[in-house]
Amino acid sequence: MRQEAMGTDVRLGAMDGVFTVAGVRPARDGMTISRDAGLGSENTVTFFALGAGTSISRERYDMTSMYIGALGEAVFLTGDDAGRQSFLDGDMLIVPGGTLCGVESGSGAVYTEIIIKKEINMNNLVKAGEVMKLKNLIQYEEGSISNIDIVSNPTMKFVLMAFDEGTGLQPHRAPGNAIIFALEGKAVIGYEGKDYTISAGENFRFEKNGLHSVTAAGKFKMALLLVIE
Repeated sequence: MRQEAMGTDVRLGAMDGVFTVAGVRPARDGMTISRDAGLGSENTVTFFALGAGTSISRERYDMTSMYIGALGEAVFLTGDDAGRQSFLDGDMLIVPGGTLCGVESGSGAVYTEIIIKKEINMNNLVKAGEVMKLKNLIQYEEGSISNIDIVSNPTMKFVLMAFDEGTGLQPHRAPGNAIIFALEGKAVIGYEGKDYTISAGENFRFEKNGLHSVTAAGKFKMALLLVIE
């Protein structure tokens, strides 16, 4: 059964500037703990931390769920046959609604769970129910920025982007709250007049209508979760 974190623990890391999911919601021995990321209500985004030797029993959601690995190794058990799949940082798993799904970790793990409450459009590159390495789903294009929508609906979008060296996005504003997942390389995030360097394994959050830009420092890959509510 899930153990839900109640309220906000001010001792946990903040999501101001560059952060890591594991820093915001570190694992604790013998406990499974969750923390709402506060991105929206139509799509629930939660940070989960499993202590060593802990698990979350198998259950079914009526809607699609997504998982993004942040730190450590977990094992997901999916389907009626409880098929086991190793799940590491930078991995993604999409579980269709109505599918039995549980998770366990021998050494401890941290990941992001995204519950998508409305029907989604899913890219043909993605195989539902199969763990995939996010950075391998998109390739660099010479002198360009490549972009792939992984899943989307009118209330959310999860996108992969690959920036070739010397490329970037000019300052702009987005119509919802968002989190960046840096997957490979480094970049400079400009946000409301300040610059932040982000590296693979780190995250950045910006608020709805926050002015932001992305400039690759060499080659850079990232995922973007945008919640439009």
